[in-house]
Amino acid sequence: MVASPAAFFPSVFPSPSSKTSMMLEGGSNNSTIRACLNVKANAQAPPKINGTSVGFTASESVKGHDEMPSPAPRTFINQLPDWSVLLAAITTVFLAAEKQWTLLDWKPRRPDMLVDPFGLGSIVHDGLVFRQNFSIRSYEIGADRTASIETLMNHLQETALNHVRSAGLLGDGFGSTPEMSIRDLIWVVTRMQLVVDRYPSWADVVQVDTWVSASGKNGMRRDWVVRDSNTGETLTRATSVWVMMNKKTRKLSKIPEEVRREIEPYFMQCEPVLDEDSRKLPKLDNSTAEHVRTGLTPRWNDLDVNQHVNNVKYIGWILESAPVSILETHELAGITLEYRRECGRESVLQSLSAASSSIPGATACSVMDTGGAEYDHLLRLESGVGIVRGRTKWRPKYAHNCHDARAIPAENT
Repeated sequence: MVASPAAFFPSVFPSPSSKTSMMLEGGSNNSTIRACLNVKANAQAPPKINGTSVGFTASESVKGHDEMPSPAPRTFINQLPDWSVLLAAITTVFLAAEKQWTLLDWKPRRPDMLVDPFGLGSIVHDGLVFRQNFSIRSYEIGADRTASIETLMNHLQETALNHVRSAGLLGDGFGSTPEMSIRDLIWVVTRMQLVVDRYPSWADVVQVDTWVSASGKNGMRRDWVVRDSNTGETLTRATSVWVMMNKKTRKLSKIPEEVRREIEPYFMQCEPVLDEDSRKLPKLDNSTAEHVRTGLTPRWNDLDVNQHVNNVKYIGWILESAPVSILETHELAGITLEYRRECGRESVLQSLSAASSSIPGATACSVMDTGGAEYDHLLRLESGVGIVRGRTKWRPKYAHNCHDARAIPAENT
């Protein structure tokens, strides 16, 4: 079957306008049809100005038919998009890629300008030691132009939590393992001992190593060593003992066997980084305290995710009762803390301190031999219930430091 030509080419009927066209062309009906078809073939879409279509009248169209140049024939090239737009897009992509590559391949002029920029840390020493670098910021230094004791304690706490996370043991709680989270258990520190050999200054980069070991049947010991990342000099050493507490009942708990199986593979078999100060910490009262600071209250920002006051905050409260004469002429060389109870957001505390009556035996590096001082401390509720007992050692500022450069065992190579 052959389709009729009328299906593809509609019939052309004369109209008043077509008659005018025939008269102007001066041809017959056949020539009129050819003229109309010729006009249709060369027709173009009417132009637009400000979004409005603009066309010509019939007479104008016919009048300018012979005067208008014929459009260029439609080819493959002029049907493509505007090449300038495509070239601009390709240039933008290449410039963005080059910028990103420059940032990734950027090298600092000084090697200490960019150390561990993302603060992720790494596992070293057969997978048992966690290492992380910190740059001392301008807002972390005190009046002596060195890092504060709170800054150092925050670095220790941060590496401890990142150690748990990097080991894949971080559950829902603040440093709790998955099995601990199931049982509503959290870690709480019961004892902390820290020795500062030298405080880092602004823009210094410190390297913090931390690891864990067993402490008795139901405890865990965590040690830290802080070094200057450029020289390797030991700056701070710290050791602590942690136990488990039920988050809901706020009572101490034994370590469940399921939790023990989680954490024991990460225990190191080594001695504490510091010898324990076994001297008993005395309980001060109003009759024995030489300096008392009252009305200390925790703020909302002092609470951690476990809804108790962060242990670093206690150090600041203890130092509130330190005599100004000591703060002006000495720097904190060491601190020992015993955490006995926790305090809540509504607690009101008192800080008591007195010069220590028990002086350790003199040694070559004794703080007392260099003109230092030692103080006992008590942080308690207004009712008299003790929260934290402590002892601080102080040395004259800018004194020459000698110390035991004890560190973690040598790493296997």
